[in-house]
Amino acid sequence: MLKFKPLEKKFLRGLFFKKVFMFSDTRLQLQKIIRESLNQFEGISLVPIIIDIPSDSQYGEFSCNIALQLSRQLKKSPLVIANEIKPHLEGLLKNSLLKTQINKIEIKAPGFINFYLSPEGFYDVLYDVFQQKDTYGLSEFGSGKKFCLEFVSANPTGPLTVAHGRQAAVGDSLVNILKATGYDAKREYYINDVGNQINILGRSIKVRAQQILGQDVPFLEDGYQGQYIRVMAQEFMNQHHIKTIADLEKQSDEAFRQFGVEYLMDLIKKDLNDFGVHFDVWSKQSEIANGTAIDELMEVFKKMGYVYESEGAWWFKSTLWGDDKDRVVRKSDGDYTYLTPDIVYHKDKFARGFERIVNILGPDHHGYIPRIKAAAAALGHSKDDLDILIVQLATIYRDGKEVSMSTRRGEFITLREVMDEVGRDAARFFFLMRQASAHLEFDLELAKKQSSENPVYYIQYAHARIYSIIRKAHDEFQYLPKTDHLKFLQQPQELDLMRKIGLYPDILIACAKSLEPFGLVRYLQEVAGAFHKFYDSCRVLDENKELSQERLALIEAARIVIGNGLRLLGVSAPQKM
Repeated sequence: MLKFKPLEKKFLRGLFFKKVFMFSDTRLQLQKIIRESLNQFEGISLVPIIIDIPSDSQYGEFSCNIALQLSRQLKKSPLVIANEIKPHLEGLLKNSLLKTQINKIEIKAPGFINFYLSPEGFYDVLYDVFQQKDTYGLSEFGSGKKFCLEFVSANPTGPLTVAHGRQAAVGDSLVNILKATGYDAKREYYINDVGNQINILGRSIKVRAQQILGQDVPFLEDGYQGQYIRVMAQEFMNQHHIKTIADLEKQSDEAFRQFGVEYLMDLIKKDLNDFGVHFDVWSKQSEIANGTAIDELMEVFKKMGYVYESEGAWWFKSTLWGDDKDRVVRKSDGDYTYLTPDIVYHKDKFARGFERIVNILGPDHHGYIPRIKAAAAALGHSKDDLDILIVQLATIYRDGKEVSMSTRRGEFITLREVMDEVGRDAARFFFLMRQASAHLEFDLELAKKQSSENPVYYIQYAHARIYSIIRKAHDEFQYLPKTDHLKFLQQPQELDLMRKIGLYPDILIACAKSLEPFGLVRYLQEVAGAFHKFYDSCRVLDENKELSQERLALIEAARIVIGNGLRLLGVSAPQKM
């Protein structure tokens, strides 16, 4: 979890956040210059100036498609327009702050205008890194917008599973990224501590206790069958000094339910804490969506015409906001459906001042999305104020074979088992190695390998290796990284590594905008790859002291970026391996 000390917070709110990052700053200046170059065309309608960063460096550091956008208006081919714009751009650049940063401009079919940085432009990246160090990459992009991310929220009916672990890794990393990009983001866990599943939990514990005492009773057909229920039953008996069936019968159903919820929530909280996930808010359904709150909501919805009665049940008019059918909120027997307390819960979140709410859920919740978005609209909010992120399941492999799981039979791999087997770092990283919307294959044997085959080891090793090189340079050669007036770094591998480093702030913003941390995982793999490629091609500790010190500066900047990124993912950045 990303945390700042009080003095750091003051620093970040003040001086640091006034700084604009190199690539972002360059893009803004290029946009202004391109806009000015369009003055040669009379009567054109304004169009957005879009500047992308090409994935392939052969197309430069920045690319603009303005010529393609203007082709229809000007009734010319994009190539012709681009070549008409180019000399104006070159003239404007000579008198701009970018005159030493942009090395050349090239036109590529079908009409892209590509800009290439000079070595001096790349050096500015390193200067930014050394000035900001651990705060490099942070920004005010989110302008303090209040986010509430609710994730995991596993019903307290069993230990956390692998599915919950993946949701925890995604949610926690996403909050870190949002905070790093200037959002006021909070982690929230919603405890469903009432309802039918909690009733079944209580009855399951009681039946297991009866069996332990020798009573011949069948287990519940819909009960929770895992071995953990028997352990809980024994612990319940120990705490209440139960020795006989008569002692057991003195206990109320509520006592079993309450014990079950508290026992499992303690277990869940410990697992999350050991996984590096620390929630800001723990909300309880029993406190937020109680009978009074539900009745008040239904009265409001009735007055507004959002609910109606049919066949003895109450229906929510979710079709008013795009749902495919209206939804029952109170059944004919008088019980409320699970949707009703969920609407109350979202009403409570909005009332707490959150401007955007993100729910991270499992793949069995796809049908839930339109109805809860309709509820947000009925509460007076835009449907865009509520995001539902579906995190797909993870299949666990051991020795090349899929590990079968069945929650119905109480057979499943817990998050605790995965952490114990592969460690927290590997567990968190592997859970993030695919987009959240994609199914994940988690290879336990690969996660334990200490080789370049293991992605997290590959990245962590790059970080530790740089530490080792810099220590050796200091101890054996008395070399230190040179952090100003660079001039020697001009090899392709050096420029490529600087290019990767400079992308970091934009990568974080892209992850925040898409609500997807996978982009940071892929980026760190690319930075580590660029470092290893550079190290294999360029001798760091060279006889040329100045060159060595500049190359030490380059790898130190790479180490800072790798460390910053790993911390946002909740993964350690070791100095030794």
